Amino acid sequence: MSGKLIASLDCGTTSGRFFIFDEKANVVASHQKEFKDIYPRQGWMEEDPEELVASCIECIDKAVEQLEKGGKYKKSDIAGIGITNQRESTVVWDRKTGKPLHNVIVWPDTRNTMTVKALAKKGGKLGLDALKEKTGLPISTYFSGVKLRWLLDNVKEVEEAHKNKTLAFGTIDSWLLWRMTGGLEGGVYKTDVTNASRTMFMNIETLEWDDELLNFFGVDRSALCDIVSNGERYGDIKYGDCVLNGVPIAGLIGDQQAALVGNKCLTTGEGKNTYGTGCFMLLHTGDKHTISNHGLLTTVAYKPNANAKPQYALEGSIAVAGSSIKWLRDQMGVIKEAAEIGELASSVKDTGGVYFVTAFSGLFAPYWDDSAVGTIIGITGYTTKAHIARATLEATCFQTRAIMDSMRQDANLESLKVLRVDGGMTNSDACMQLQADILGETVERPQMRESTALGSALLAGATLGLFGWDLEKPETLKAVNTAGVDNFEPSVSKEDREARYHGWERAVKRAMKWNEEALLSQSDDE
Repeated sequence: MSGKLIASLDCGTTSGRFFIFDEKANVVASHQKEFKDIYPRQGWMEEDPEELVASCIECIDKAVEQLEKGGKYKKSDIAGIGITNQRESTVVWDRKTGKPLHNVIVWPDTRNTMTVKALAKKGGKLGLDALKEKTGLPISTYFSGVKLRWLLDNVKEVEEAHKNKTLAFGTIDSWLLWRMTGGLEGGVYKTDVTNASRTMFMNIETLEWDDELLNFFGVDRSALCDIVSNGERYGDIKYGDCVLNGVPIAGLIGDQQAALVGNKCLTTGEGKNTYGTGCFMLLHTGDKHTISNHGLLTTVAYKPNANAKPQYALEGSIAVAGSSIKWLRDQMGVIKEAAEIGELASSVKDTGGVYFVTAFSGLFAPYWDDSAVGTIIGITGYTTKAHIARATLEATCFQTRAIMDSMRQDANLESLKVLRVDGGMTNSDACMQLQADILGETVERPQMRESTALGSALLAGATLGLFGWDLEKPETLKAVNTAGVDNFEPSVSKEDREARYHGWERAVKRAMKWNEEALLSQSDDE
């Protein structure tokens, strides 16, 4: 199939993006469109599910228009597409009408804090870890099953649809796939193993919905779709006058697992860290899952096709990474453009003793504290906005260090084979150097960093038999993403590194449990 192209639709937290790749993973055309984030109350974050679909379709049409303007390719050269998506974000709609019953509840949303407390109580002595053996996850505001429980308890239309067995629940992959393949007119309603592994409804051993888990949450199986692998021909695009109608959708995977695949971390001990709105570090642990004893998540990494063995990963999730830079820009006016933060942070040699715990949505791995709050500590008359900027970058780097320490212990590794990085924050050399210094590890940054989109494109290409790609044979991907890498080596002493990290740990302790009384008060009010 020489000359064919493969594409990827990446529906992220803040925007939709569509990339068209050639067989060496060169991007030959792309388009991006931002979504409107909706903040109805403090701690709540929503998006319009219809806007997500419309924006993604616009990205497809505009990217194909750009492709054909180039003159080298035409739309018929696109053999298929993969879809990758923001995980945990929750969509509910009615099977009969096809209409959403609520806005998307986006993954950082913490409205369900009291739902978590009620479920932890239900879990008895194990509390938040009551479902960990089957799901690999602690009970947290983060996961989509907990969000669904909140919707069932608080939104009448959702409760009634559930009772009448017309409720459709899904993550963004399910919603996009269903809408893009026809919706009420024969739309394909499925979810993949990576997104399903973040619901708390799927058994990570069997890769099937689990009756015991569904009973725990009080969710009827009729609200759920089928679970499939990450590489299958799910259906063809059938959406209005979309320019790619008739093109097969052949890859489906959550964005962080897609980045693991796109970075070609396909053997045990390889890991990646994606610095996006949040920050997500995954370590490939092979075809056997490892339950963490140090605050990490156990998740499905990918299942390349229906007949392949699933691969697993340990994951550390950070709720706030790139969004802290956006906060400095939009809320505080410290910088005018996100790209300025690296230069500002590099204008000082250290933070002047300032630590910024960016717990805007509580703290995720390895701390798991919903009541933690954002905290800047160590401010003196000497502190400038440059120190704050540097502390903002360091916050993500310190949290990554905490996650890596947990990974080393859980996986019994002295160090990772490789840590590859991608995402918006990696554009800053200053940030990546700080990361290498704080980790004491080499950080490898590919020059082609659209790893999330590439991961779903690789799955779709392999499914369709393109270019000889086969994720079960990593050697077939040697020609993929070979633009080169930038390596960042540690440049500080171990003593300096450990002293700075000790300061971070002290700051985290100050931030944790800060909002606990307010949350308990909220519980009393309800």
